[in-house]
Amino acid sequence: MLKRIGLFVVLSCVLCAPTVISARRGPPPNPVEDPLLITAGFLSHHQDLKYRMLGMDAYKMKRYDKALQYFRRASFYADKPSQGMVAEMYWNGEGASRDPVLAYVWMDLAAERGYVGFTGMRERYWNTLDAAQRGRALEVGQDVYARFGDAAAKPRYEFQLRTARRNMTGSRTGFNHGVQIEIPGPAGSQMIEGSKFYDERYWDAKKYWAWHDSVWTKVKIGRVDVGAVETVRAAKVPAPDSRIPETLPDLDAVAPEVDDDP
Repeated sequence: MLKRIGLFVVLSCVLCAPTVISARRGPPPNPVEDPLLITAGFLSHHQDLKYRMLGMDAYKMKRYDKALQYFRRASFYADKPSQGMVAEMYWNGEGASRDPVLAYVWMDLAAERGYVGFTGMRERYWNTLDAAQRGRALEVGQDVYARFGDAAAKPRYEFQLRTARRNMTGSRTGFNHGVQIEIPGPAGSQMIEGSKFYDERYWDAKKYWAWHDSVWTKVKIGRVDVGAVETVRAAKVPAPDSRIPETLPDLDAVAPEVDDDP
């Protein structure tokens, strides 16, 4: 019997996979796995990772309404995996009433950069919609893209990174070289290497997006049959681009509300 592997399972596996740094500078370590980085305030400058992590935790506890809020906030800062999770939750009716139209819109958004796992799911969703639902998706999708599409989300996130980088200690010393960060705590202070906190791939926008591309471009969402994974096939000729008409980005959009924002 085949069972589809949901995005949450795939996302959990990707986040938990160990990262090896080689002499050829492979992808940087996943910062949400390092308690010292989190304690040092790293996530306060990386809202995408912060709210994705909170969303994952809430989802594990089946607090779906809270998880949906967190994933939408992470989506506001251009986080494609979180946008995919919003789509899955609308598809499954988790945290909100089931809405296959919004599920398609959000998965289309998650597929905006051509990540194969999300484009495959997008086509799967599209093929279940009737003509009226498809028409509604193209209409309501424009408002979603205006707020959460890369044309709006990337600039607001890049502004956040530039501001944080300009204000942080260490930027005048090569940014990531020769700096020690002291982390106070109840058991005494701990030191973290500045080269880890200040890794330019976390702070330079182009390198930051390239890091995400290196992680997500070829991640597939599949099916499992007695432990064997089979890729879910998309339509024979999947649409390479979004079907939703292009719309102007809303650069002044307000971030989605989160109850009891941490």
